[in-house]
Amino acid sequence: MTVARGNPAAHQVLVDSWPDFAVVLTRLRPEEQADPGDFYANQLAVFYREEGAWRALLGSSEAVDWSRAFQMQGMQDGVHEAVCQAAAAKGLRMKTFQYRAMLSPEPPRPRAQIPAGLRLAPLSPSHVPLLNATWSFGGTGRSRRFLEGLVRALPSACLLDPRGRPLSWSLVDPLGCLSHGYTVPTWRGRGLSGLVLAELGRGLHARGFPVYCGVLPCNAPSLRALCATGFLPQPGTLYMLLSTPSSARGA
Repeated sequence: MTVARGNPAAHQVLVDSWPDFAVVLTRLRPEEQADPGDFYANQLAVFYREEGAWRALLGSSEAVDWSRAFQMQGMQDGVHEAVCQAAAAKGLRMKTFQYRAMLSPEPPRPRAQIPAGLRLAPLSPSHVPLLNATWSFGGTGRSRRFLEGLVRALPSACLLDPRGRPLSWSLVDPLGCLSHGYTVPTWRGRGLSGLVLAELGRGLHARGFPVYCGVLPCNAPSLRALCATGFLPQPGTLYMLLSTPSSARGA
């Protein structure tokens, strides 16, 4: 979806054959991969019709560069198994995150009204240090650079206090997935995340994007908040597979 709408994240789409294809792989353009240790920007996503074709593509160095750090996402169990087996054959370990996929068929519906003194706005680059400090994958220079790229190139929404400080926010990643939803602890329990999701979701829905995200199954508060605004659990598991080869970590 993002590639077809201006391609702000500089991704490309590969297939195993054309016009009859069995595998679709999206990835960062090779010329954009300046940092071999940057798994934030080096995102891949895969969908396949034939698992054998997917396994064959994994073995091609032209499709997946195993010498570089990357993250790969997919919603088919065979994606996870095939990637882990291919990595093991190369002496690499994959870190696996399993998320509950959530989809809002219509724009999310907030439960609350905007509190007095707060206002909705897009995030700005000046907010990136706060985003980086509160993100579970953040805290590094690479994560900060990645977040700033998202804020500059893709839709976002937040609630600002009277001094212009974000209290609750959400972004969209290069795969069109809602990412880094967060509310500062002192403002939790007031429905602010629903207001942010509604603002961001309306814009995404109007542009034809699916409004979806992945949540860890153990994150009960986030699951409840999403369901309350109209998100529905989807079948299957959203896998995020992370590879950080030792040869790329210090780059």
